[in-house]
Amino acid sequence: MNRHAKTRAFLLAAALCDVASVQAQSNVTLYGTVDDAISYVNNQNGSSNVYLRHGNLYASKFGLRGNEDLGGGTRAIFDLQAGFDANTGAAVSAGRLFNRQAYVGLANDTYGTLTMGRQYTPYMLFVGALAANSWLTGATGSHPGDYDSLNTTVRINNALTYVSPVFKGVSASALYGFSGIAGSPGKGQSVSAALRYTGGPLSLAAGYLRLNNTGRTAGFDPNASGSFAISAVNRGYASARAVQNIAAAGNYTLGDFTFGLNYTNVQYLAGGTAAFANTAVFNTYGALAAWRATPEFDLAAAFSYTMAAKANGITSAARYRQYSLRESWHLSKRTTLYALQAYQRAGGQTLGARGNVGGAVATVGDSQNASPSSTNAQFVGMAGISMLF
Repeated sequence: MNRHAKTRAFLLAAALCDVASVQAQSNVTLYGTVDDAISYVNNQNGSSNVYLRHGNLYASKFGLRGNEDLGGGTRAIFDLQAGFDANTGAAVSAGRLFNRQAYVGLANDTYGTLTMGRQYTPYMLFVGALAANSWLTGATGSHPGDYDSLNTTVRINNALTYVSPVFKGVSASALYGFSGIAGSPGKGQSVSAALRYTGGPLSLAAGYLRLNNTGRTAGFDPNASGSFAISAVNRGYASARAVQNIAAAGNYTLGDFTFGLNYTNVQYLAGGTAAFANTAVFNTYGALAAWRATPEFDLAAAFSYTMAAKANGITSAARYRQYSLRESWHLSKRTTLYALQAYQRAGGQTLGARGNVGGAVATVGDSQNASPSSTNAQFVGMAGISMLF
């Protein structure tokens, strides 16, 4: 081999080594879930219904997640996540491709993680992970209408999030969502913070979330950095000046059993362009239990009691009792057959969309936000399959 051939061979080998090095230090992963179920509801706006509903045990979605090792324990990271309807193929949010999450940032083993983009709240990620919506799925396990935002119905645009490393079982996270509205200081921003402790069989978490309206519309401005789920539970308070959430939850694992308690306090603040005069307060107390009967089969149950304070002409405040069950049969690490059942009973009065006082109606979990019962009771049953990839 002549000198030039040897030089070319050396350069080619060096280039291949560089490519292998880059491939070893960075990666991009395609991931997601396809979930669908046959669903029965005894009363949707006055009529029973049997239909296919996607995203029950897990949300139907696909995403791209990547990281690059920058050395010194630091990595560049990103995550892009899109939701879709498995029954129609349509995007869940029209005009928003990566509706669930879309962020980029840096992660360091010593100093923590800083990300920016459209993100979930520390309040949900820390506290929601220990609540019934996580153990029993949000479709039938979330507190009525997911009014307290412990499930995935809240995502913050223009958000900057920091997550600390874990120190002696304790970690912390904080988020600030910029409104992006020029000339509107203090309007449209979102703030969230949470603490979590994990030690042996015990897990505890507490969190805070505040969503500020902009004061530029009669409802909750879609231009604000965050918004919340609207259902028959809180429709009368959708014009709130701000929504403030406080939550705490704990789980304890004993062998194949896990037990949990949770509490949330939500305040819909009056003032500004709000269509109601007095701050409305909702409190929920919840309990759950889960049992892994075999490596392939597990089940869970939960109960929650939600009560509202008297305000805005309401003389008999709303009450919601919800009972939820889940049974899962894992055919493999990626494929699960499941069944879900939930019953909710409402009582008292609530505020309607037009500010009128009316009887509270039932709306199970966050699966029936657009289709509440016409009465004070609602039952939902589902049988489905979920596959992760």
